[in-house]
This record gives sequence, structure tokens and C-alpha cells, in this order.
Amino acid sequence: MQFLLAFIVVGPLLGAAAALLPAPPGLKGRSPDQAVLRHGVTVTGAVLLAALVLAAGFDHDHPSKMQATTDISWIPALDVRIHLGTDGISLPLLVLTALLTFLCALYSYFKLPAGPSPKAFVALVLVLESGTLATFAVLDLLLFFLAFEMVLIPMYFLIARWGGDRKQPAAWKFILYTLLGSVIMLLGLLLIGLKSGTFDMVALATDNGRGLTTSVQVIAVLAVGIGLAVKTPMWPLHSWLPDAHTAAPTVGSVLLAGVLLKMGTYGFVRILLPVTPDGMQTFAPYLAAFAVVGIIYGSLACLALARPGAKGDLKRLIAYSSVGHMGFVLLGIATMTPTGVNGALFANIAHGLITGLLFFLVGAVKDRYGTADLDTLSGATGAALYGRAPRLGGLLAFAAVASLGLPGLAGFWGELLTLFGAFDPAEGLSRPAFLTFMSIGALGTLLTAAYMLIVVRRVCMGEHREQQPVADIQHYEFAAWTPLAALTVLAGLWPAVLLGLTDPAVQKLLAGGKS
Repeated sequence: MQFLLAFIVVGPLLGAAAALLPAPPGLKGRSPDQAVLRHGVTVTGAVLLAALVLAAGFDHDHPSKMQATTDISWIPALDVRIHLGTDGISLPLLVLTALLTFLCALYSYFKLPAGPSPKAFVALVLVLESGTLATFAVLDLLLFFLAFEMVLIPMYFLIARWGGDRKQPAAWKFILYTLLGSVIMLLGLLLIGLKSGTFDMVALATDNGRGLTTSVQVIAVLAVGIGLAVKTPMWPLHSWLPDAHTAAPTVGSVLLAGVLLKMGTYGFVRILLPVTPDGMQTFAPYLAAFAVVGIIYGSLACLALARPGAKGDLKRLIAYSSVGHMGFVLLGIATMTPTGVNGALFANIAHGLITGLLFFLVGAVKDRYGTADLDTLSGATGAALYGRAPRLGGLLAFAAVASLGLPGLAGFWGELLTLFGAFDPAEGLSRPAFLTFMSIGALGTLLTAAYMLIVVRRVCMGEHREQQPVADIQHYEFAAWTPLAALTVLAGLWPAVLLGLTDPAVQKLLAGGKS
């Protein structure tokens, strides 16, 4: 188990280095480009297999216990250790990351985005995977920061070199926002480590803030929270996200929405809730307020983009929907209750599955029609996907209703639990304020249903006229998208699979390390 977790974190990094080397004789296939793309599928497939074996070997009777741990001294002077481990909170995120990266590598093998060398593309995707997996596996504050930053450069280049229109400004906006937030976050992490005398996240969670004064906790939450909020993204620190998604290639958008956004919310749960509980209680009402503003703002922005004549880009609309969905995650965290935090973690996974699938589908529509502009897609001729590409249209409608939180699909449970958490927040938080936040969040679910149904009506429905044929789902698309659709149904019908992992770990985390 220790070896498996270490391999999951380091394997993609070694694979990235190997991708830059010449392909061995006999393994080139039809071309060196095909060989390196096959290498990417092989490495990400091996990491996914290791993650599944790790999940199968995980002690499901004790999900609150850190398992598969490695603890090696790295910088003795600062007591910084190479400390890895996983519990019921991080395990689902590790598996989700490994799955989405493998599906992106598989999709890219058949549909590589236009850009420079495929070697560089595969290497960047693998470095991105390694950094993300390390973020969810490390248990040292400084290692967490290094892993958190490790993903920025590969994502910058994926947008800047393989992106679409206005890719350079979008890439610069992404890197500047996230780097600025990270600098502030580093100061907060250093404050926690130096004032408490350790950077070990398990020890800090067990101490539960007793070694930190309230003023130190407040400053730490403010500093660390800003860096995490930028990556989440929380309104009003979200403005880099729509540009990045609009410009990014399809697989870049899938990884950005499905994986990178989870790093911010994971930091809130893993670090701020257990390590600085008094500081979190001070800022929880403000975090909840920003969260519900983000829910309404994201929904209204999507409604504005979806209306006829707005020239709304479908990728940009899905990006704004992420602002709203991540608002529900932040609202759940702000309740500081097991119900709310479990809902936040469930919504995290559901968003990764559903929005990852949506970006795959929107990318496919853009490839077929040459545009993601809604007015063009639903113009006089109409995309009319139900008639022209029925399987593609049906799957797009499925992903849309999953995103709006239809009962029986994964999107429902996370939003429901976060609203339940807001109905009865933690002791010391204002219940009237959180009831107001709950009501506003509930309104957001109605607005989400409105814009998603408008998108389905404009893109999938309409008069089908005989025109240039549109390809329906191809075999490689079916292979890449089916796991996401199947897991969306499984998580919706059987939420206990995920909640059974997260709930004991959340209970222990909020209780100060006591099971």
C-alpha cells in the first residue's frame, strides 16, 4: 500500500521524463507521435490501475485512519518530512484524478489538439497529474504548497500553446491570479507551521488549533483562504476561470474543471477546518455569503449567455456554471458540520464527473460545427442534435440534467446535503444567517435548472433539415465518456459508497483527530 501510493504520486513524473526521450526501436508504431501518445495512455492507465488497487485494498472499516503512509525526514532543520497518506477524504479525489487523466490521455490519442510537439503535450499532462495527485496525498504543509504550485506551469502551457482564440491573455490571467493567491497562501502556511512548531498536517489536525492563538488562526485563515479561494474559484476571485476554459483545449478544460478546482476546496477541508477552527468560525459567515453570491452570480451569468442574441459561448457558459457549483461546495464547508462538509466533498466528486463529461461533449460539438457559439448552433438551421446525432444529443441532455441536480444522479446529493448543513450550522454560527444562505442557495438550484434546460432546448432540439451530416459519438468518444456517465448514475443511486468513506473521516477531522 505504501508503494502503491508513492507510485501513484511519482509515476506520472517519471513518465513525463520518459515521454521526452526518443521512443525505443520497435515501439514507434506508425510514427514517433503515435508512440508518445500511446506512452501517455499507458502511464496514466498504470496510475489508474494502481489507484483502483489502492482503493480495493483500503481498509473500508476504518476510513478515518491515515493509510498507505510514508514518513521520511526531508529537511530536518525545518522538520519538513516527505509524509504521504490517504483516508476517506482524499481517496475518492485520488481515484477521480487518475480516472479523468487517463480518459483525457485516451481521448487525446485519437483527437490530439492542434499545437506543438505531442511529446511536450504528453509530458505536461503527466506533470499536471503528478502535481494534482501529490496535492491530495501529501501530509506536510510545505509539500502541499509545492504540489499545489506544481500544476500551474503545465496548465499555463496547455492553454497558451494548445488553446484556441485569445489563448495567450487567458493563460497569463490564469497564471497571474493563481500565483498571486499562492504567495499569500504560503505566508499563511508558514505562519501556521512556525507558530505551532510543526508542518505535519496530521499532528496539526490532532492538536485542533490548541497551539495557535485566535488572532494567529484568523490571520492564517485569511491568508491561506485567499490562495485556496482563487483556485476554487470563489466569487469575486473567479474571473480567470471563464477565459481559461474558453481558450483551453478540450482535455485542458476537463482537467481544469474536474481536478484542479478540487485542490482549493480540499485545502479548506484538510487544512483550515481542523487546524484553525476558531479562525474558520470567524470567517465562516463571510465564506458562506461569498459562496451564495457565487451561486446566484454564476447562474445569472449562464442565463445571460444562454439567451438568444447574446453570442454566448457554450464552453464559457459551462465555466460560469462551475462558479455556481463550487459555491455549493464552499457553502457546505462554511457550515462546519459533518452534514455540510460531507455534502461539499460529495459535490466535489459529482462536479468532477459531470462537468468533465460536459466539457468533453461541448468540445465534441465544437469540433463538429466549428464553433461553440450558442446563437450559431441554434440559428435558422439549428444544431438539432436529437435528429442529427441522437446519441450525442442524448448524452448532452443527460449531462445537463445531471448538472442541474436531478434526483437519482450524482449532482443531487451534494447540493441537498450542503443545504441541509446550512439549515442547522455548527454551534456558534448564526442560524438565521445560514437559513438565509440556504434559501438563496435553493434559489440557485432553480436558476441552474433554467439555464441548463435552455441550453438543451437550443442545442438539442429544433427542426432537423437535411444538411451536411454530423458524426454521432465515435468509438473513442464512447470509451472516454461512458465511465463518467456510469459513475454519475452510480453515485446518484448509491451515494452510500462515497459517504461511507467520507463521513467517518469528516467526523474525526471536525472532532480534533478523535474518532
